[in-house]
Amino acid sequence: MDIFSKIAAGEIPSYKCAENDEFYAFLDINPLVKGQTLVIPRREIDYFFDMDDDELARYQQFAKRVAIAIKKAFPCRKVAQVVLGLEVAHAHIHLIPMQSEADADFRKEKLKLSEEEFKEIAAKIQKAF
Repeated sequence: MDIFSKIAAGEIPSYKCAENDEFYAFLDINPLVKGQTLVIPRREIDYFFDMDDDELARYQQFAKRVAIAIKKAFPCRKVAQVVLGLEVAHAHIHLIPMQSEADADFRKEKLKLSEEEFKEIAAKIQKAF
């Protein structure tokens, strides 16, 4: 079982934002901006485009609902969707509230947030979801 599967199963703590039987959304612990959320399938699959069309459509629909909640919780111009990352062999979408494209620049320094801040952010997104 990979690290994201363990997070979705509750074996590793996370700041849950939303979930259903197939997908799980939780805060990125190294965010570029407040509200950056990861959306994963509960099923272990490494490559986004290895999903069949129906599952991929459901994944996108779930991610859309999470993005709408993020935008309500953290007013922004748009919520970026980024499919990026080779360090964890589990498909994942980054949802990033942004005022400008610079907010989605993965080369910039990550925020250092307290546990209390993470809990507050996750609660805002959960409430909006």
